[in-house]
Amino acid sequence: MPASSLSGLQNRPKNPRIVILGAGPTGLGAGYRLQELGYENFVLLDRNPYVGGLAHSFTDDQGFTWDIGGHVMFSHYKYYDECFDKLMGSEFTLNNRESWVRMFETWVPYPFQNNVRYLPKSAAFECIAGLVKAQHGKGLVPSAAAARNFGEFIDAVFGEGIAKYFMRPYNFKVWAYPPERMNKEWIGERVAIIDVERALKNLVLGTDDFGWGPNNQFKFPLKGGTGEFYRRFGPVLGLDAEGIEQPGSKIRLNAKVERIDLDAKVVHLVGGTQEPFDILISTMPLDRLCGQVLASQREGAALGEVARDAAGLLHSGGYMVGIGLKSRVPGGGTPDTKSWMYFPEENCPFYRVTYLSNYSPHMTPDKDNYYSLLCEVSESPAKPTPGNHGKNPDAVIDECLTGLEKAGLLNPGERANIVSRWCYYADYSYPTPSVERDGILSRVIPWLEARGVYSRGRFGMWKYEVANTDHSLMQGVELVNRLVLGEAETTIGMVYKVTEDGRNAATHERAPHAGSGEKRQPGEVVTGARLTKSDAGDIPAGPISKDELGVG
Repeated sequence: MPASSLSGLQNRPKNPRIVILGAGPTGLGAGYRLQELGYENFVLLDRNPYVGGLAHSFTDDQGFTWDIGGHVMFSHYKYYDECFDKLMGSEFTLNNRESWVRMFETWVPYPFQNNVRYLPKSAAFECIAGLVKAQHGKGLVPSAAAARNFGEFIDAVFGEGIAKYFMRPYNFKVWAYPPERMNKEWIGERVAIIDVERALKNLVLGTDDFGWGPNNQFKFPLKGGTGEFYRRFGPVLGLDAEGIEQPGSKIRLNAKVERIDLDAKVVHLVGGTQEPFDILISTMPLDRLCGQVLASQREGAALGEVARDAAGLLHSGGYMVGIGLKSRVPGGGTPDTKSWMYFPEENCPFYRVTYLSNYSPHMTPDKDNYYSLLCEVSESPAKPTPGNHGKNPDAVIDECLTGLEKAGLLNPGERANIVSRWCYYADYSYPTPSVERDGILSRVIPWLEARGVYSRGRFGMWKYEVANTDHSLMQGVELVNRLVLGEAETTIGMVYKVTEDGRNAATHERAPHAGSGEKRQPGEVVTGARLTKSDAGDIPAGPISKDELGVG
């Protein structure tokens, strides 16, 4: 499509120059879509020597591949699936989710609130009794609608027992802020909500509840980790297979932004390079963009007010600790088949551990003789760690090793089998959906857009409820469709409605894969080459049933 026929930029200069900041999923989605539409007057800048942002993957010197967190690839979007098909072909695995909660020195099938029969009887009674009271309006908070924040939502929907043993301690470990600091609107698919009948059935009949969730079957690149999918956007936009810029490349790496002159519409990079723009798409953290990077003589007072507003946004940092080990079952014996595990109790520093080696046979140097565990630890002013904002990662690694031993994931003496210790610190890990967040966004985002600056992505839009990698990529795609084609964005405005009984509803495409999520057979791996076309793609979502109310 020639640039002259593009329809959504009538009020801009002819063929406006678009600068995109950040080559994570959002920036790559925007660049990919511009290229697809035949729009050439743009450049994509990233401060790193690689693409992918927080979705990048690293391979260490010992041959273990590590993701920045426990990413799984399930999509709500047909367009995202089409990108995956074009770039990955059949080079992926299809995994059934097997997730667990570790508490009371045992493993409880996820979601915890559906499987309280695994708890000691007194604790199980507390959970069921609290749930009965809550769902009859006799709990600490009478209803989900009456809840003023996420903490009160927990009390209203789950009751005191489930709140005490799982929901409150786990969510504090994840978010690094008390749930009272968070709003309830973010919940969407991410918190499983059950009814009394279902909970009692599982408890009395002794049945397990494995099958819940939007991601109980997920894709994963066969080689290279999650980052391999995003690395493959590079050659489309002008990088070679090794990630090196080629002549005419639309991506410029090692391009760190020093400041952005709003008056002159120029991005100043460290080292003196300047990039003029008519439209700026930014994926950097919104508080940094407004408070540290944007500059304006003409609108200094107004910008100062916007910066103070954005400074009220909360976020947490996170440590990703990878432990690579010699296998307990060398030669391909029966391995542990878990996907990932949740840890609400205080005896472990991490909130989640992923058996990353179970996602693909190529995540370790040799699938038969090595395996890998990825631990995630959060940090904030409300939840400090000995890592001290990334300055002392070894202290966090040591705490994780002790936690793995307490959780039974490392046996006594098994530290001798460790062959790799890896740690990545993300100073921006989770955008906190704080009580104040939506009010801040309603003021800051329109102010920026009125000046040609479009902030999108996980930390650009600060909406965790639409910050999965598929959501993030589609934010870039949809923004380009808005600017170039005049189409409305849908993802950033998605609203999850919290109804009187605590259930949620949203208009959303939903992945067709709804695998059992049950314990799979040891060594079971399905690769993309074994899937038919009917296995891929998304379908429009129908009403969200009680079995489909999902988690993060």
